[in-house]
Amino acid sequence: MSQETVNADSLEQVRTVADAVLYEGYLLYPYRASSGKNQARWQFGVLGPPGAAQAGFGEEPSMSIQCLLRQRDAQTSVQVHLRCLQLQVRQIQARDSNGEFQSVADLAVNGRSVLSWEEAVECVVTLPPAPPLKSIDTPVEFAGGEEVEDLLEADGSVVGRIVRTRQALKATVRCHGEAAEGLVRLAVTVTNAHPDPVGDKQTAIERSLIGAHLILQASDEGFISVIDPPAEAAKAAASCRQHRCWPVLAGSDQRSDMVLGAPIILYDYPQVAQQSRGQMFDATEIDEILTLRVLTMTEEEKAEARATDPRAREVIDRCEAMTVGDLQQLHGILRDPHAAPASTGPAEPLRADPFDSGGVPRWDPEAEAEINPDTDSVLVDGVAVSRGSLVRVHPSRRADAQDLFFADQVARVTAVLQDLDGAVHVALVLVDDPAADLHEWYGRYFYFAPEEIEPLWPQSQRPHREESPT
Repeated sequence: MSQETVNADSLEQVRTVADAVLYEGYLLYPYRASSGKNQARWQFGVLGPPGAAQAGFGEEPSMSIQCLLRQRDAQTSVQVHLRCLQLQVRQIQARDSNGEFQSVADLAVNGRSVLSWEEAVECVVTLPPAPPLKSIDTPVEFAGGEEVEDLLEADGSVVGRIVRTRQALKATVRCHGEAAEGLVRLAVTVTNAHPDPVGDKQTAIERSLIGAHLILQASDEGFISVIDPPAEAAKAAASCRQHRCWPVLAGSDQRSDMVLGAPIILYDYPQVAQQSRGQMFDATEIDEILTLRVLTMTEEEKAEARATDPRAREVIDRCEAMTVGDLQQLHGILRDPHAAPASTGPAEPLRADPFDSGGVPRWDPEAEAEINPDTDSVLVDGVAVSRGSLVRVHPSRRADAQDLFFADQVARVTAVLQDLDGAVHVALVLVDDPAADLHEWYGRYFYFAPEEIEPLWPQSQRPHREESPT
């Protein structure tokens, strides 16, 4: 495999993650233009025109990263890729009886609604490879323009049109390298260079670089992590400064020739989850949750989402076309890096209906009378823990910040439950919580796994609740 092929494959791998960065927050659930949060959705990597931030209706005009590079020899070079979105206004115009076109908010065409909206166009510029210690200022421009698309009924008659307009964007990319602790500290700054003053929020966003981010590609493997540097590069890494953009190593974790500078904080070698079937545009949510939410939308809501944006239509169509197997694949999984490879044997056949238990009730109280959360127990460190047992809580399995408040607290068990997968969950209320009795009356418990609790007394020696264990 040639070096050019390796570089191309590595770049494509980084672009997969970069696309998620590019469209982060582009269109948020419920994917409809009428949703308030989708009327002000440009949140990340926005480089506004000069003066807009000071005036209070735009973002700062620049972002910058500093990263570390080992210069192998005089032939070492770095290539910079700048990527962003350019706002495109989509205006729907209806044709009147005189043949004139009038701007409207929406128009029905062939039984389908078409809405006026703000789209976005992907913009990419690749700078020529350059030595890392050389200072270079490169002007960049993304052209504006106007495009017109006729809207036709089934008989071919023109009932309206779509007019798409976008404003030209100008920017400057400055690359500057300097020696630092035997390494090269490479700084890349992107600045919006719009030449004219702007006077309002709409004008500012139309002349902004949106979702702006950088991909740096070295001619050989020389980049060093600035978030987890080796000991000999720690001092140089600490001297690096970032402004509205953060560099991480990217691509194959077996190589160090790529850096992704993103407007959101990532870890080295970020990856798109294998379970993800396509862009959902709201990376603060989980694909499975968003998919299930989409499937609960009414037909009218789905129709509006499809009319809002072509990418929203793709989300709705993809969710509706998912099979039971597809939905099950969206489940995240915990992976033990030290575990043996999983079996590759045949998978258990899937039922067509995820709620179909094959005619057998998932839980029949009469058939399974022996199951009783009020009397069931679970063995923890050789002690039977059941309703009324006192335990000390040691959260370890979840990433909920609230768990920090439960650490080492004494709790009273209210029930021992088992889910349909056979996992055991211990329901608790905190002893020192003044509202513990109220929580128990409402059935509002905290749930922990058996390995997250420590029995304080055997069941037969349990003290009364008013006693304070030490």
